[in-house]
Amino acid sequence: MKALLLSKPAHLEITELPIPVPGPNEVLVKVAACGICGSDVHGYDGSTGRRIPPIVMGHEAAGAVAQLGRAVAGFSLGDRVTFDSTIYCGECAFCRRGEFNLCNNREVVGVSCADYRRAGAFAEFVVVPARVLSRIPESMSFSEAAMLEAVAVALHAVSLAPKPRGSSAVVVGAGMIGLLVLQALRVAGCSHVLVIDLDPSRLKLAEQLGATATARSTDSDLQGRLLDFSNGEGADIAVEAVGTSETVNLAIDSVRKGASVILVGNVAPSVTIPLQKVVTRQLRLQGSCASAGEYAQAIELVSRGSIRVKPLISAVAPLDEGPEWFARLYAREPNLMKVVLTPGGIS
Repeated sequence: MKALLLSKPAHLEITELPIPVPGPNEVLVKVAACGICGSDVHGYDGSTGRRIPPIVMGHEAAGAVAQLGRAVAGFSLGDRVTFDSTIYCGECAFCRRGEFNLCNNREVVGVSCADYRRAGAFAEFVVVPARVLSRIPESMSFSEAAMLEAVAVALHAVSLAPKPRGSSAVVVGAGMIGLLVLQALRVAGCSHVLVIDLDPSRLKLAEQLGATATARSTDSDLQGRLLDFSNGEGADIAVEAVGTSETVNLAIDSVRKGASVILVGNVAPSVTIPLQKVVTRQLRLQGSCASAGEYAQAIELVSRGSIRVKPLISAVAPLDEGPEWFARLYAREPNLMKVVLTPGGIS
C-alpha cells in the first residue's frame, strides 16, 4: 500500500508498505480521508517526542471496512466508518467507568513514543480494534467525517464545564479546536461566547460560526473588552485551546470569581500560572484530554448541521501532496485551518 512515512524528523516520503493484517478483534479500514492534526505538525520536527521516526502518522480518519477479524461482529465489508483515535483496552478501572481517554493502557493511532508505536492513517489502509469504530451516514462526506475526532474533542471539553446553559464563555484560540469548542458551547446553551485570537481572518470565521463577540489578543484594551462582554465581572467559563503560558493566563484573567477554566491546548509541555489569582478567586482549572464516548453525539450534530465542519476545511489533497502541505502547515500559514489528505480514493 502507499503510505506517507515520517522517515526522520521533518522529512516525509511516499513509500510502499505491506497492507496490515487485522487481528481477531480488529478491522482493516480502507482510508478515504485523513486530516492533518496540529499534533502531527508539532510532532513532524521531532520536538514533542510523540512521533519518533519511522512512523506513519494520522489519526483523524474515515473510510470503509475492507476486512474483518474473525471475532468481529456488528460490521460488514463496505461499511462507512470513522474511529476513535484513542485505542483503549476496555478492561482497566478507567475504561469500566467509561473514561476511555484515561485508559491505563491507552495508545493513540499514528503515534510513536517511548512506550508504544501504532501506525496511523496517512496510508491507504489502517488497522484498528472494532470497539473504536463508528458508522457514519451516507449523507456525510468522508472529508467531513475526518473532522469527527476533533468535534468529539471539543464536545468532551465542553462537557467538563459546569452548567454551560445560559452562561457566558470565552474561547482563547480560534484554531480548529477553538472554533469547534465555540460551536459546542453554543449547542450546550451558552448565551454569549467571546473568541480571542491573533488572526483577524480566524475571528471573522468565528463570527460566522456563532461567536457573539471577538477580540484580538493584541488589542490594547483587551481587558476592557472582556469586562464589557461580561458586565464587569468576567465570564462564567473559559476554554483555552492553545497551550502556552500567555494564553492560559489570558483565560484565567477572562473569568469571574468561582469560574471554570477548561484547558485543552497543550502546545507547551509546561506553563506558568498566577497561583494566587487562581486560589484567591477560587477558580477551577480543569484539564481536558481527547474524548470519552462523544462520537455518537459528534456524528449526530455534524449530520444535522448543528456543528459545521466544512468551513474549517482549507483543502482536500491527494496523499502524494502530503509533504508539501506539511511544509506549509509547519510554516504556520495563518489562513490554513485543516488540510484533509485522501489516501484511498473512495468517493
